[in-house]
Amino acid sequence: MNQLLPKALLAVIDELGRLPGVGARTAERYAYYLLRAEERTASGLAQAIASLHQGVHVCPVTFALIDPDMDVSPLYSDNTRNKQLIAVVEEPLDIVALERTGQYSGTYHVLGGAISPIDGVGPEQLHIPELIARIRSDEVTEVIIATNASVEGESTALFIQRQIEQAKLTTKLTRLARGIPVGVDLEYADQITLSHALEGRRTL
Repeated sequence: MNQLLPKALLAVIDELGRLPGVGARTAERYAYYLLRAEERTASGLAQAIASLHQGVHVCPVTFALIDPDMDVSPLYSDNTRNKQLIAVVEEPLDIVALERTGQYSGTYHVLGGAISPIDGVGPEQLHIPELIARIRSDEVTEVIIATNASVEGESTALFIQRQIEQAKLTTKLTRLARGIPVGVDLEYADQITLSHALEGRRTL
């Protein structure tokens, strides 16, 4: 194909093909769409991508994604949120999924992934020590483990449970319960399913 298409178009196809879930044919369709669209469409996308890293910061307390002009996540600084209740999630987008249920009024803690030796992700790469520190400083009464219903998510939940026990904390530890099938990531679960999972969480 290198001889059939211009180098500029091939470069876009190659870069789009690096995205997760985007195969070669899909990358070709996306690239061709951008080529056929008005130039401002491609320019707008390029500008948004170029400013992505500078325009997104990480909350030093919850590790949620925030705007550069914010000190901490608004979901943590909001006085109406219950700081003694923490939902522990793997990724920032999981927060969006739980917030859409309208059933949760606590705060969040983003781990930054899940324990996965095959992917080279160990406990030391996750924000677990910061979670233990938050439990102490905010006098947290309940921690909801809201990691994904996968082998990695369950392993991470078990490790967190052990860390809390070793720290001799008396915090209640619960896990999202019914409604989430094994293998389904939290961000893809529907609002009703997540609402049931929150309501039916079980003690670990």
